[in-house]
Amino acid sequence: MMIDTLLNVITNTRLKLLLKSDTITCEAHNQFTTIDLVFNSEKIQFMTCKCKIQIDLHQILNHLSIITELCLQTISVQLSTWWLWKKMNTEALSAYLQIHLSLKRFLDDKTMMNDRVCKIIRVLQKIIEKSTFLTKSSNWARDFWNQSCFEVVMKSRWLQIIWKTQDTLEAWNKYLKHNDHKNKIIWQTKCAHFRTQMHELSEALKSIWRFAKWARIESQLLKKLSQFSSLKRSNIDHMTTTFEKKIKILQRKFFPSSSQANVSDIAESFIFLTVSFNSRITEDEVKQTIRQVKADKVLSASDISNRALQASLAELTSVLTSLFNACIIHKYHSKQFKKTQTIVLHKSKKSDYINSKTYQLIALLNIMSKALKLIMIKRLSDIAETHCMLSNAQMRVRCKRFMISTLNLLVDQVHTVWDCEIKYVIFMLSLDIIETFNRVSHIRLLHTLKMKRTSSYMIEWTRSFLENQETSLIFNE
Repeated sequence: MMIDTLLNVITNTRLKLLLKSDTITCEAHNQFTTIDLVFNSEKIQFMTCKCKIQIDLHQILNHLSIITELCLQTISVQLSTWWLWKKMNTEALSAYLQIHLSLKRFLDDKTMMNDRVCKIIRVLQKIIEKSTFLTKSSNWARDFWNQSCFEVVMKSRWLQIIWKTQDTLEAWNKYLKHNDHKNKIIWQTKCAHFRTQMHELSEALKSIWRFAKWARIESQLLKKLSQFSSLKRSNIDHMTTTFEKKIKILQRKFFPSSSQANVSDIAESFIFLTVSFNSRITEDEVKQTIRQVKADKVLSASDISNRALQASLAELTSVLTSLFNACIIHKYHSKQFKKTQTIVLHKSKKSDYINSKTYQLIALLNIMSKALKLIMIKRLSDIAETHCMLSNAQMRVRCKRFMISTLNLLVDQVHTVWDCEIKYVIFMLSLDIIETFNRVSHIRLLHTLKMKRTSSYMIEWTRSFLENQETSLIFNE
């Protein structure tokens, strides 16, 4: 009955047998059969290169391996590589920096500062290549795999070779017994790894969000080929497919041209008495700032990780301190610090990704630029808190003011109004002002800092920080 069904399917779909007639595909105990067959359809009939028995391939039980090659036009995907930062040789890193990074000359002008930044980056990149290993990604990599799994698999393959060579019942029984043992070991290791992960996620409060993210995404499936879809700015516009037009759409969306703000009310003749500002950065500040950044975050634009910078703090602290102090004294933000990389990512749970609004950005900053910026932000924040430059209603980015406190304050205010004798209707206006930051007038921002009596060092350095910023958009085409 099954044979008749198979013959009817072959006839109706016009399948063609690829293997030659009387090809032996299964052999065991001196018995030979042609039970394994390979067919192809009319659509791929002219794409078939070869189909034959391949003896040297890994075989399942007593069935011989069959290799079938098709001549297809495929897209070659290059496997991504990354550094094994946790296995970095920190001793070699420190020894190399002590020899090649003896920079004691004082920085007198902007050109010397730019050259100093370039040299530090080159030295760090060179030593990273010598002290850190590269690894490649794989769709078949498994987190639970350990040495015991590797050993049982290798022994199973060895017993299979013995059975193929000797072809005895004893060798066959040994192979089957160990094959069952291999499956049991792999299953137990996989279960133990899963339970360990669930235990760690339940113990740490922050890790529960990783668990929620894992539950939302299709983590059990193979990774799909990431390809940037066609784009359009709005539902009215036409679809764009070329690379140049996609770049222009993303540029208009995320980096709009700043409109000229009305700054006629700004008086340039006023002279304000500025608050005191310590323009000297200490080595302790540099160490503390770099250490507080997470070690294994995304790489910066210069491919230097936070972990590498933290591991070389003993040799780099004095160099970075002198560089940062020169930036403040000369009121200049280095040209190399202004170069960033911006990655275009899909927003999750969108029906399609044709509209440019369904994308978001992640900016990769230079790690040294990030450290200098954090130091300046900390100083500006301290000055603002000490001299009461901020409004009492401002909650974000302020010491000892958190989002939970903001929500509790809002709820308390609502209940206070509700409890009044006169019944009021409460209206709340919520504005999303994130996209306005790229359109802020630099002239008015600097004038506001001046009106707040901020030091000239801070104002001029901020002016240099805002000028001539460069970024490179990265996405898969």
